[in-house]
Amino acid sequence: MCGIGGIVSFTNSISNRELEDMSKAIAHRGPDADGLFLDGSKVCGLVHRRLSIIDITDNANQPMTSENGRYTIVFNGELYNFEDLREELKTLDYKFFTASDTEVVLNAFIQWGSECVDRFNGMFAFAIWDEKVSELYLFRDRIGIKPLYYIKTDEVFAFASEIKALLPLAQDLSWNNEVVHHFFRLGYVPEPQTIYKHINKFPKGNAGFLSENSFEIKRYWNINEKVKKSTVSDFSIAKNEYHKTLKESIRLRLKSDVPFGVFLSGGIDSSTVAAVAQSQTKEKINTFSIGFKENKFNESEYAKKVANHLGTNHHEYTLSEKDAQELIELIPSWYSEPFADTSAIPTYLVAKMASESVKMVLTGDGGDEQFLGYGMYEWASRLSSSLIKSLKSPMVFALSNSGKIRLQRASEYFRFDKKTALHTHIFSVDQYYYSERETKSFFHFETDYSELQISKVARKLSPRENQALFDLNYYLTDDLLTKVDRATMLNGVEARVPLLDHHLIECSLNMDESLKVNKGESKLLLKEILYEYVPKEYFDRPKWGFGIPLQKWLSNELKPLLDKYVNQEILQEVGIYNVPKIVSLKEEYLGGKSYLYNKLWLVIVFNIWFKSQEKNNYLK
Repeated sequence: MCGIGGIVSFTNSISNRELEDMSKAIAHRGPDADGLFLDGSKVCGLVHRRLSIIDITDNANQPMTSENGRYTIVFNGELYNFEDLREELKTLDYKFFTASDTEVVLNAFIQWGSECVDRFNGMFAFAIWDEKVSELYLFRDRIGIKPLYYIKTDEVFAFASEIKALLPLAQDLSWNNEVVHHFFRLGYVPEPQTIYKHINKFPKGNAGFLSENSFEIKRYWNINEKVKKSTVSDFSIAKNEYHKTLKESIRLRLKSDVPFGVFLSGGIDSSTVAAVAQSQTKEKINTFSIGFKENKFNESEYAKKVANHLGTNHHEYTLSEKDAQELIELIPSWYSEPFADTSAIPTYLVAKMASESVKMVLTGDGGDEQFLGYGMYEWASRLSSSLIKSLKSPMVFALSNSGKIRLQRASEYFRFDKKTALHTHIFSVDQYYYSERETKSFFHFETDYSELQISKVARKLSPRENQALFDLNYYLTDDLLTKVDRATMLNGVEARVPLLDHHLIECSLNMDESLKVNKGESKLLLKEILYEYVPKEYFDRPKWGFGIPLQKWLSNELKPLLDKYVNQEILQEVGIYNVPKIVSLKEEYLGGKSYLYNKLWLVIVFNIWFKSQEKNNYLK
């Protein structure tokens, strides 16, 4: 896992200084080596920062140029089936001078062109420059595990692993107002946009082609197209197939020339990954977990119990409000745009702890979306009921006037009409963010909200499945995977995601819903796989998330942060808020309506980002 970047200009010569500045901006992504390539005509420059995982010798450093000198690659990520592809390419008379997967990717492109990615099992973002015809090719993995951003002006095209590397090249850094609206609904910025009008996320599952006269992006894999007309309904058949594929996924992801471990929260997903991983090696694997002083949030005791059962070498860190306070104002520098997922903080800290022992970790991301693990999927099912829809108004009245905070908060689920896109509405309410109705009241946005779309699929999905597919399209990539990428890269650790092997996703997408959820219990099939390794009674407890105890801290230990970023002066300066409404929201929260905490958190995060822009002179 590394950092990549590049600049192409058919009108102006590229300088070494521009490339060096780009490389410095992503230096944290690759502490082991750095490299720079500038073609003979100075049309294309490429940069690379390396975190060495496979073939850690200098021979595998990048940028890497083909034997004939025509093609040069910068590659970020891992190709898990590179050994099989290397053997296949050898039969086609290709020679290899390293043991790296990067050289396999380069030769695969030379042999098969852009279709090479159809053969790849991995996580990746990479670029290849064809010096003979002055053309650039860009690729990003199917799920968007590895990030890639780009900017295109009349004079220059540039790409990089992080936004910060592109900021000096942007002539216009004005906000994208539509994206600001998305942020207060979702807590993240959805693909393909960024907070900046003229910087974009290169879309997952796509290949790009740049020449002097054109720039094209073409999709090679679409998760929605993987939904089949029929489903597998036999539990035993589905379980065996998924289990076999999972074991192969983890086997491939354990290939490493450096020490590795597993992020273990003690929940179903990470416990499954840890259990299968430990079963495939005789050595004790390292496991890492974060605990909290607040018992309600502290799952570290469960993680330790699982680790003891598996016999892993377990590491634990207890996070305090002081830890969080020291990191919160750094978040804009991590993401270069507003990002509200509070679990970014414990994820950063567990990655920091892991970096003292290993350079590669496995994570459990992706299980909830595949096996309907989130509570909001139950809300999707409830709100689709015609009876519930007919009783919306009395439900809102009764719940909002109940006098109980939990019920008052739940009333917001029922505040929708026929025009409301339930995907976003359910997500916003479930995360305690702003619903569409609330954004009209609390903000001064120039345009109406533009709903995120999901393309049609081959069969009729249930409300739960629809909501999960929405998350697979957006939340998974632009929140969860983005969070893990930045947290690990900042600490010199590579994160691999076994549950997001595309074969597993295609398998789970086409399981009957009854294999995933029944009578309110979710993740049925995945749990049955886990129980082959760890006793069921270890998991007889409610599901809990991985965020910090923000609901409590914001009115106590973190109140100075609340006062600093939610006050009349800064709210007026930012210019998007209905200031009296936001100030009143803060007063209601401090007055006892604790469920309003995440709405205020969104304001804090956005205002921290705003101030960071001001400080760096990026406000234009």
